[in-house]
Amino acid sequence: FHLAGIRLAPKEKLEIPLLFMPAEMKIYKAVVVIHVMRENGENWPYEVTAESNTDLKRNVTVAENGETQGILWIYPINGTPEAPQQKSVVIRCQARQRVEQRVELLLTGIMPSATALPDAGNPAMADTDESSNTPEVTDGSAATLEFLYELQYQSDEIRSQLESLVGMQLVEKEWDTESRIVTLIFNVVFAPSKPMRNEATVVIQCTAGGLWKFPLVFIATEPEVDDVINIEAVGLNKESIVGFKLTSQTR
Repeated sequence: FHLAGIRLAPKEKLEIPLLFMPAEMKIYKAVVVIHVMRENGENWPYEVTAESNTDLKRNVTVAENGETQGILWIYPINGTPEAPQQKSVVIRCQARQRVEQRVELLLTGIMPSATALPDAGNPAMADTDESSNTPEVTDGSAATLEFLYELQYQSDEIRSQLESLVGMQLVEKEWDTESRIVTLIFNVVFAPSKPMRNEATVVIQCTAGGLWKFPLVFIATEPEVDDVINIEAVGLNKESIVGFKLTSQTR
């Protein structure tokens, strides 16, 4: 769109409306250009010369006499489509136990025109660098779909409770050419130390464009009883004592 003839008083603010309605899961780019000139049509006396700063020369319009006629502000706009949030996936485990669960996440709306597509059935291989939170996913073929994934937490407190108890690794990727649905298959490990219920979100981004969010709910139920302590009385109004050891798993 084009806006012209807008008058701005000194210190006045200008709001520019932007509407983004993506038709495909791909990256969209645009540029907002604002050109300001004096209302009376006069130029600024400042002359842009060959020795002037490169950014300055790029951000002004120059009249025939070399004076500054207008000033440009250029704002790049990047639009990333985001799929509607999906239903929660529940990971349940008894406290002080360990569970591994296969989780399949379906990425819809990927268009063939947006990126090169791999052959169906080729397994994916995740980046084995443990220091990377968002490994790049490839399948080893010439035509590759690439994804980044990350497990995000609602707060630092939830992160501190879950981060050391949860592991997530991409093990396979499948592409359905008819439905244009990519299925990412993860192996999720949950080893809770105490009863809890916390949530996290798997955020997946395709390098060709598109963002998907999948809520995960981690539920740890009550642990098994460690032991039963029996105390036998030695007589009425007399104390009986039983000793037992407790071992802390942390400092």
